[in-house]
Amino acid sequence: MAGPSASPPVAVVTGAGRGIGLAIATRLARDGLRVVATDVDAEVLDAAVAQLRGQGLDVAGSVLDVRDRPAVATLFERLGAVRVAVNNAGRASRLLPLRELDAKSLRDMLAVNVLGSFIVAQEAARRMPQGGRIIQIASRGYLGGAGAAHYVASKAAVVGMVRAMAIELRWAGITVNAVAPGMVDTRMLDDFTPAMRRSLESREPSGHAAHPGTIADTVAFLASDDAAQIQGQVLLVDGGKSVGMPPL
Repeated sequence: MAGPSASPPVAVVTGAGRGIGLAIATRLARDGLRVVATDVDAEVLDAAVAQLRGQGLDVAGSVLDVRDRPAVATLFERLGAVRVAVNNAGRASRLLPLRELDAKSLRDMLAVNVLGSFIVAQEAARRMPQGGRIIQIASRGYLGGAGAAHYVASKAAVVGMVRAMAIELRWAGITVNAVAPGMVDTRMLDDFTPAMRRSLESREPSGHAAHPGTIADTVAFLASDDAAQIQGQVLLVDGGKSVGMPPL
């Protein structure tokens, strides 16, 4: 165990300006990690970092586009040994029926959700010491869904990537896992009318969307020493909806 003068371990959280990412950054900082929060939106990120620092938390901000490998590499090189890397940055999209889905929509989705996650995970792994944690934020959507082939494909790719990375990095003492949230109360739900939201929430076993803090709690567990033997797994945090349909 490190002595009292040792620096706290560093965690990088992408897409940390709001929603799930902000909740994750908050929880990890409260757990004693030195958090570097990143987001592509400088204004949103500055507000989030100010909020967390106002709570006395050890948080720094860094504007970052996860698709920009040189920028990602520079960040990790500057930080040195990062203990935890959480890939939360991602893109969601309005529903697009399969017959209307165009190649650009698919490419844009894959560029952030797959390539961006890969770049961050790879650059982190190149510098991560034994005991490191790479945590990808997937989605229950990887199981499939109408009108979201591009999104489903991107999150299914993240799940496959987690398993492949875990097989390699386990020998270096680094765990790679994913958290797959179901419906979460974030800004994404603002796109739905109140009636649509009520309809969606009625299909959730709990009857409502999950709080972002619930996802953050799961990430914090995977980032902890208690999860040292969990490798290459996808933890679905959806109240059980993915288990199957309710009884008639």
